[in-house]
Amino acid sequence: MIHPREVLLGAQGATGFLPVCDHYSGVEARMKKSLQLQAEMTEEFGACVFDVTLDCEDGAPAGAEVEQAHRVVELATAGYSQAHGIKPRIGARLHPVDHAFFESDAAIVAGGAAASLAYVMIPKVESVADVRRALGAIDAAVGDSRSTPIPLHVLIESPAAVHQAFEIARHARVESISFGLMDFVSAHAGAIPSSAMGVRSAHDTETLDQFHHPLVVRAKLEIASACHAAGKVPSHCVVTEFKDAQALEKSARQAANALGYTRMWSIHPDQIRPILRAFAPSEAEVGLASTIIWEAQRQEWAPISLAGKLHDRASYRYFWQVLERAHQTGCTLPDEVRAYFSTESALVS
Repeated sequence: MIHPREVLLGAQGATGFLPVCDHYSGVEARMKKSLQLQAEMTEEFGACVFDVTLDCEDGAPAGAEVEQAHRVVELATAGYSQAHGIKPRIGARLHPVDHAFFESDAAIVAGGAAASLAYVMIPKVESVADVRRALGAIDAAVGDSRSTPIPLHVLIESPAAVHQAFEIARHARVESISFGLMDFVSAHAGAIPSSAMGVRSAHDTETLDQFHHPLVVRAKLEIASACHAAGKVPSHCVVTEFKDAQALEKSARQAANALGYTRMWSIHPDQIRPILRAFAPSEAEVGLASTIIWEAQRQEWAPISLAGKLHDRASYRYFWQVLERAHQTGCTLPDEVRAYFSTESALVS
């Protein structure tokens, strides 16, 4: 039987879904803890519910950039085991392409850990030219050590880069675009208040935070729109209030439901589960989606009527994506739906 992903998503199914949480760490002890936590939560949920990005940029002490790159290779290739035959999802953030240590990062990390990397993240991307420069160095380092090219994730952090978001998203090797909030705000030379770097309190209806300042919201929407137009994954910026789980979860829901983001950064282990909860569909949504997809497949994807409503391939595509997101966030699925994700070919890995 043809898998729903193949019928409903086609080529989009290859790039349309990533784990909804991208967890960053750069200190050695925290990188190890993050990888171990990824393995434990894969065992718990039966899916790799968050990526771990090992950080060569912010994680490297000044003067120890080369040592940090080698440390990332060592951890990425350490062979952390995960349950259910699911390969660990590990990425690496390198320095920007105009940084003195970018070339050595690419040579060491991409050259030494090519087979283990799910993606490489490049910060401060301003244009497609930066994408091409990054890929030139990465591909030269990888050589023939893997059968498929390493996907590229990029971080857009300036007003000029936001203007190039659609062109960047169209590049075939770009898999995901993230928004760099702090640098974006600071690039405006004081025209955007510092409050736009944070999240306002529950009872505050006036502060222009990152979800209410018009220029910041516009930039977020441009990136999300560019990604969806090109079939790529928009990844929302970090929320620094990591001790306030309620504020974080509310922010993640706003990113997902109001701004169209399908992925979000985490900078502390306590942020991972709130992000998963925020991006997960409700139990009622999962139940409805399961019923519709099961019945649609029984009818060989012809239109059906359910509870007085007509459904065809347009709605089937939507409800299949609900089930994909449910699987990605560790939701409990009916047995007949869980079977869709029981083989390696059906997993995003």
